[in-house]
Amino acid sequence: MNGQAKSIPVEDFRARQGARVALRKWPTKVKAFYGSKKEYQGLIAEQIRALSSLQDLHYASGRHAVLFIFQAMDAAGKDGTIRHVMSGINPQGCQVFSFKQPSPEELQHDFLWRTTRCLPERGRIGIFNRSYYEEVLIARVHPELLLAQGISEKHAADDGFWKGRYRSIVQLESHLHRSGTKVVKFYLHLSRQEQKKRFLERIDNPEKNWKFSEADIKERKYWKDYMAAYESCIEKTTTNDAPWYVVPADDKENARLIVSQVAVETLRSLKPSYPATAPGRKKELESFRRLLEAEKRPRA
Repeated sequence: MNGQAKSIPVEDFRARQGARVALRKWPTKVKAFYGSKKEYQGLIAEQIRALSSLQDLHYASGRHAVLFIFQAMDAAGKDGTIRHVMSGINPQGCQVFSFKQPSPEELQHDFLWRTTRCLPERGRIGIFNRSYYEEVLIARVHPELLLAQGISEKHAADDGFWKGRYRSIVQLESHLHRSGTKVVKFYLHLSRQEQKKRFLERIDNPEKNWKFSEADIKERKYWKDYMAAYESCIEKTTTNDAPWYVVPADDKENARLIVSQVAVETLRSLKPSYPATAPGRKKELESFRRLLEAEKRPRA
């Protein structure tokens, strides 16, 4: 990658284990890492190529799995970020799952069950568009949703209940790390004003009308509650092995550059490589070569 792409200070957006998280102190917009639309297109294309090459090695080596988790408020750009950043990925080595409202069957299990079934295999990249983190985010803002899981609102009002869920998540991600799965989490940090702007665009643009609903307006009333839930969630579940990145999302292009850079660095850190060819295998391949070369050419 060129010098400009490498200069993106992704560590500035990483939430540190043990540190307090106050989202009002984290920017929703930073100075652009590109000078023009053309430059952005060149930078993102270069990162996509790097990610594609690394994915080939990752798939061939089959030693690790990678899980990227995306969480955000509505209209923060999760879908667009996933679509742009992962556009160069071979579909055979990538799995994308979007988790909406849980089904009746899923509600009969523990809160980690439905997502655990979708974890990536070694050699693959898994992407969760929303995830088990919904169970400590929307469920905390709207504890009445827990009634369907057999959990009373009174029980959900106990801070110890949420600490227990955080602990379960950290233990799961620690287990995954020990088992060879690298987990990286992105919170696309959108300002309330930018969300309003994007909602109005969805209303004004007929092609985007389908993206908007009355629920979007209702959920804006809980903005402070959501920010408090995200702060607690990120603070309690960011670890050295499974970090959170708080990505400024008011500038969609900038956010995509940051996410793609983190993705590239994550795969590089695993040091993927093509499997070495054993001496016995080399002899076998040479015998196959001789057989192919000995074949008679078909008559014209």
